[in-house]
Amino acid sequence: MGQRAPRRRGATRATLLAVTMTASVAVGCTAHHGGPVDDGRGRSQSPTQSPSAGGTVAPAAGPVLAVKIDNVPAARPQTGLDSADIVYAEQVEGGLSRLMAVFATKLPPSVGPVRSARVSDLELLRQFDDPTLAFSGAQHKLLPLIAKAPLRSASPDEVASAYYRGVTKSAPHNLYLHPNKLLSSAPGAAALTTGFRYGTAPAGGKPTASRTVRYPAARFTFTWSGSTHRWLVTEDGTPTVTTSGKRVAPATVVIQYVKIRRSAYHDVLGNNTPYTTTVGSGKADVLRDGRTYSVDWKRQKATDGTEFTTSDGTPVNFAKGQVWVVFAKA
Repeated sequence: MGQRAPRRRGATRATLLAVTMTASVAVGCTAHHGGPVDDGRGRSQSPTQSPSAGGTVAPAAGPVLAVKIDNVPAARPQTGLDSADIVYAEQVEGGLSRLMAVFATKLPPSVGPVRSARVSDLELLRQFDDPTLAFSGAQHKLLPLIAKAPLRSASPDEVASAYYRGVTKSAPHNLYLHPNKLLSSAPGAAALTTGFRYGTAPAGGKPTASRTVRYPAARFTFTWSGSTHRWLVTEDGTPTVTTSGKRVAPATVVIQYVKIRRSAYHDVLGNNTPYTTTVGSGKADVLRDGRTYSVDWKRQKATDGTEFTTSDGTPVNFAKGQVWVVFAKA
C-alpha cells in the first residue's frame, strides 16, 4: 500500500456519511432542485457479472482504484488511460469535461494528469466496496464529505509518495500517480461491481459509423474501426492518444442520459459545479460492434450497479474490453 496507506473507512464512516450527506447534499446540492439525492448509505454489495462470463461471481476480493483525470486540451495526451477498465466522462464547470478512470484488472506504471474531485463522484463511487479515490484535492466545502465517505481518500496531502510532477506540461496539468504506491496489485475483475454484463450482442441495433456527444465546451466523438473492432476516441476534434502514442479505443461506449443540475459548489472563478445524478433511471445508447442499441438504464440506490436492458427487460451485454460511459444531459 506504499509508505503511507490511504485512510480506511469502516461502518462508522458510513454512518457519519449518512448524517452529513443528508444534511449537506440534500440541503446544498438539491436546494431549489427537488428532493434529496440517494447516495446509498448501506455497505452491502450484490453479486455482479464477470467481464468474461455471464454468471454471477463472489464479492470483490479487493478495492478498485478510481483516478480523477484532467481532460482539458492542455492536459492531453494523458498517461495510463488505455489501461482502465472503465472511463467515466462527466461535465464540470464551464461546460468542460473531466474523466474518472477505474482500474481493476491492470495497474499501469503511471496515470495522469490527476485533478480534483467533484461532489458527483461520491454517489458514483458508492457502487464499489471501499474504493480508493486518487485526486489532487477538492474545494474546501467538499473535503469534509470526502473525509467521511466510505472510500479510501488518497490525495497528495495524504499519500505524497504516490505522486510526482511531470516535466512536459505546466502546472496544474502535470501531477501524476504511481498506482502501485496505493494498491499492491490489481484487485481483479470481481471488484468491478458496476452491474455491467458482458457477452453476446443483443439482437437488432442500428449500424453506426460515428457518434458525437457534446457538452457546452467539450465534445467526444467515437468512430467505429472494423479493423480493430473498437471505437476510436476523438476529443474536441483531436484523436485521443496516450503519451505512449497508443490510440484510446474502448470496446463499448455507453451514452447515458442523466439529470445534470446545479450544485451548491463553485470553482475559484465562481462557475457552478454541475451535479451529475447517477442513481435513478432513464435512457441510454450502447455502442458496440459498429451498432447502436437504444436501451433503458436503472440504478435503484447508490450501492447498486447500473442495469442496462432492452424495452422488454432483457439485459444488454457489453463487448469484452474497456468501457467508456459518457454522462449526457437528459
